[in-house]
Amino acid sequence: MSGRPGPAGAPGAPEGGRPGAHAPVAVVGAGPVGLTAALVLARSGTPVTVFEAREEPATESRASTFHPATLDLLDELGVAAALRRQGRTVDRVQWRDLDGGVHAELDYAVLAGHTGHPYRLHVEQARLTPLLLAELTATGLADVRFGATVTGAEETGGGVRLRAEDATGRVTRTDHPYVLAADGSRSRLRELAGLPGTAEEYPDYALRVVTDTPLDELVPGLAPLAYVRDPRASYSVLGMPDHWRLIFRIPRGTERAGVLDPDAVRARVAQALPGAAGRAVRVADAHTYRLARFLLPRYRAGRVLFAGDAAHLTSTAGGMNMNCGLHDAVETGRALAAVLRGDTGGEALLDEALERRRTVVETAVIPRSEARTAGLAEPGALPAGLAALRRTAADPRSAADYLIKASLLDVAPRPLKGDAHADLVSQAHR
Repeated sequence: MSGRPGPAGAPGAPEGGRPGAHAPVAVVGAGPVGLTAALVLARSGTPVTVFEAREEPATESRASTFHPATLDLLDELGVAAALRRQGRTVDRVQWRDLDGGVHAELDYAVLAGHTGHPYRLHVEQARLTPLLLAELTATGLADVRFGATVTGAEETGGGVRLRAEDATGRVTRTDHPYVLAADGSRSRLRELAGLPGTAEEYPDYALRVVTDTPLDELVPGLAPLAYVRDPRASYSVLGMPDHWRLIFRIPRGTERAGVLDPDAVRARVAQALPGAAGRAVRVADAHTYRLARFLLPRYRAGRVLFAGDAAHLTSTAGGMNMNCGLHDAVETGRALAAVLRGDTGGEALLDEALERRRTVVETAVIPRSEARTAGLAEPGALPAGLAALRRTAADPRSAADYLIKASLLDVAPRPLKGDAHADLVSQAHR
């Protein structure tokens, strides 16, 4: 495929009109990012075809944190309320030591006036997928194809011809004015476009321990979002609707088999929760996952656009990468819809949106997520860091600024207002 974008009206585009104005845009990947982008497009009146290699939506445990800015955008799409009913609302973030002391605590209430959702929501991202899929289906403008693996993409001048194969080996070829690649960190579209895809691993990997023991009943005052910062051990605690997660950073090179040994896991949890009222914490699951950073040099190759993990990866700290992917989907979907409507400056606006999404990752998401874990292996740096947190918590303006940046509220697409939002809602119910 060509690596250079072609403007509307380029050779091969329909004469005198928008490129493929009535042809469906292809979205590759039916995860949260792909379905969000598809829903934004369909709500704008743009037909979409979604290709997903899996036979059904993914259900495995993955990202689980939805920030205020993301909830604002999901509310615009009509799914935030239903998602909240399935999740756990988190109204504060807490830093603690191993002995039960609280270093600092920030209340999300300071974000009132900055967002319609001054809280964080803990719920599996797999719970979002069916909500988006139902809304997308209701538009009547979507053809969602599960079990369809995209194996080829060829620029045709006026668009892209995709080759897809199902489980039986049957091949279909379809033409689209644009393709949005939301096919994850191992993106096949990225490979077909000849773009680099090698991620740089961080110096450590993550161990996630899942327990159905109600930790907030064992550890007095424990918030459902807590960071234990102690010279003896540092880790994160997330309270989910029906379980808790403890997330530890393990130095790369440490043998994973030893880390996952059941006795070693139990010993690590016992050390991490010495104040758990003397009761054993039942380990329901323990697994590791890699941590890596990656950023595409550009989010576009001709008429193929990239979003979410297909475009970027970073530390999972704070859930920023997944939330940023959903922001990608909304902003790119809006800009692409403008191109297909024939709005003035549409192609330029699309390029600006893609570059803005990339810049957000480079200047905000990566440095902020990495700052969350910086210095954990350096006990000498801990006192100064904790003192800074206490100063932040004591000043409402500083607390709001911290949570705005931690929630990406300052770099997220803004929810539509007034007539634009009314038009979107109207389109949803036609």
